[in-house]
Amino acid sequence: MAHADDPGAVFFRYLSAVVRLSVRNKGLCDALEGSLEPSPGVEEGFREALTVLLERAQQAAAVRKDVTIDDVMALLMGCLSMEQRRGPAVAPGRMTALLCDSLRPGRHVTKLPPNPAVRRNETGCAACGGPVRVSRTGRPARYCGGACRQRAHRERARARTGT
Repeated sequence: MAHADDPGAVFFRYLSAVVRLSVRNKGLCDALEGSLEPSPGVEEGFREALTVLLERAQQAAAVRKDVTIDDVMALLMGCLSMEQRRGPAVAPGRMTALLCDSLRPGRHVTKLPPNPAVRRNETGCAACGGPVRVSRTGRPARYCGGACRQRAHRERARARTGT
């Protein structure tokens, strides 16, 4: 697939197939979203294959040049979630079509803000690993927000009770 004559079409067909197959398969969807621990190397293999397809599609000017593999992975997870939760008024595949259209280059494309620079001394959230803002009280914060603090609290409570 990586050496096809039309790498843009292959990239978009691949994304559509991943969404279509994952929506029908709860285990596959959970594995892609990171809810389940995949077999060693599965996530890396998927990401590498998608990176090759993305780069080839960008070289063929079928995908925006400012899109990164991290952008595609985040959009893919969001699309999976939207396809799973779509209501009866939304046709199957509509969210996938919107995802694919957002990746295509064009004159009416929204300029993406630059990715934030990684700070060396930034503290990571103990629950999700995301950046933690400096506390106004001077105490070092451990979590990025209330949701992560609550998740950590529940995990500690489960560990204490053994469930």
